[in-house]
Amino acid sequence: MTDDDRPDPDDFAELLRNLLGGQGGFPSGPGGIDPAQFEQLRGLGLDPAMMQQVIRQLQGAFAAGGDGGIDWAAARTQALHLANKDGLGISSGDRQDFDHAFALATLWLSEATTISELATAPRALTRGQWVEATLPVWQELAEPVATSIADAMTEAIGTQLPEEMKDMAAGAGRLMRTVGGSLFAAQLGAVVGALSQEVVSGGDVGIPLLPDGEAAILPQNFADFGRDLEIDDEQLALYLATRELAHARLFRHAKWLRLHVISQVTEFARGLHVDTDALEELASRFDPSSPEELRQALESGALLPARSEAQTAALTRLENLLATIEGWVDVVTADATERLPAADRIAEAVRRRRAVGGPAERAMGSLVGLELRPRRLREAAAMWRAVTDAVGTAGRDGLWDYPDLMPSAEDIDDPAALIARLQAAARGDAPERDAMDDALDALLAAAADGSEGLSPDSPAGPEGDAQTDDGTDAPEDPRPV
Repeated sequence: MTDDDRPDPDDFAELLRNLLGGQGGFPSGPGGIDPAQFEQLRGLGLDPAMMQQVIRQLQGAFAAGGDGGIDWAAARTQALHLANKDGLGISSGDRQDFDHAFALATLWLSEATTISELATAPRALTRGQWVEATLPVWQELAEPVATSIADAMTEAIGTQLPEEMKDMAAGAGRLMRTVGGSLFAAQLGAVVGALSQEVVSGGDVGIPLLPDGEAAILPQNFADFGRDLEIDDEQLALYLATRELAHARLFRHAKWLRLHVISQVTEFARGLHVDTDALEELASRFDPSSPEELRQALESGALLPARSEAQTAALTRLENLLATIEGWVDVVTADATERLPAADRIAEAVRRRRAVGGPAERAMGSLVGLELRPRRLREAAAMWRAVTDAVGTAGRDGLWDYPDLMPSAEDIDDPAALIARLQAAARGDAPERDAMDDALDALLAAAADGSEGLSPDSPAGPEGDAQTDDGTDAPEDPRPV
C-alpha cells in the first residue's frame, strides 16, 4: 500500500469526533457519518461494515453513560427481563397461605426470642418485585469491581492501539470505560435476574438485601425449594416464614448490624483489582461487536486475580460475621418451630442449601469475587445454643444491643469464656480483669506520677533539688521514698 492509499488522519479524527461528540454516527441520520468515511478505514485493516455495527452498539452505551459512569439502568433492565420472563404472578390463594404462615410464625417467635416483632407486615413478593427491592444493594456491592474493570479496560485498550492512532483516539478512553462498565452492569443484571429465580425469601442469601424491618417470601420459588423433600407445604411455609421473620427482626433490632455487614462486604470488594495481564490479552483480540468473550470472562471471574492477604483476612471476618448472624437465626428458628414434626429435616435442607448455593449465587461470587458462605454456621449455632442454655433468651439476645457485645470469632471457637462473662454480669459481679484493664491502670498511674513530680520547666539547684521562686531550697517532700 502506498502512502497515498492510507486514510487521512484528519478524516479519521473527524470520524472519532462525530462518534464521541454524539453526532449520531448513523449514515441515514442528519449530520451523521458519511459512509465513505467508513470505507477509508480499510487502510487501517478494519472492516467498515463491522465498524458500523460497533458504533451502533457503542453509541448506545455512550449515550446512556456519557459521563463515563456505569450504566446501572442496563442492570435493572436485564434483571427484570429475566425475572418477569415467565409472566407468572402470585395467586390470591398463595398470598393467603403465606399471610397465615407469617401470622403463626410471629406468635411462635414471640416465645423464642425477646427481640420485638416487626412494625411492617411481611409480604409475598414476585421475582420482579424482589429485583426492584434488592438491586440497589447489589449495585452497592458490585460498584467497586465495576469501576475497577471499567478503568482497567480503558487502560488495556489504550495499550493495544498503534502509536500513530493514540493521539487521535485519546477521546475514546471515556467511551471504552463506559463500554466496559456497561458490559459489567448488564452481566450483573443477568446474574441478579437469575438469582431471582432461586431465592425463596428476603434473607435467603445471608446479607440484608431488603430494607430494615422488612420480611418477604417469593411464592414462585417456594415449590422448587421443597420439590424433593417430601414434606408438606404447610410445614415448609411455616418454617421458612419463621426463619425469615427471625432474620428481619434481628436487623431491625440491631440497627447498626446492616451497615456493619455491608461495610465489610464493600471493604472486601474495594480490595479487588483486575488482572491487567489477562485483560490486556483479552483486549488484544476484543471485538466490540461480539462481546461474548468479555462477558464470559466477567462471569467466570477470570479477570479477578487471586486474593491478597488483606482480602483473605477481610473475607474471614465477613464469614465469621455471617455465621454469627445465621447461627442465631438457626437457634431461634429451631426453638420457635419445635412443634413442627419435620423442622429438623427442613433446617438441614436450609443449611445444605446455604453451604452449596445455587448456580446464580455461584455466578455472583465469580462476578464480584465474593461467595457469601457462612462456613462456620454449625459452630456458631452451637455457640448460641450453649449461651441460650446457660443464660436464657434474654441474656442471649442482649448481645445484639451494642456492637461491642457481639460474640467474636474466639467466642465461636470456645463459648466458655463468653458464658462465664454473661453469668458473672447476671450475678452483678465485677467483670474479670484483662490486659486492657492492666494497660489502662498503668497509663493512669504514669499520668498521676507525672503530675506529682517536677514539671519540665521547674528550675533545680546544684544537687538537683527543686528551688522556690526566690532561689531558696524548697522544703523536702515529707513522703517516704
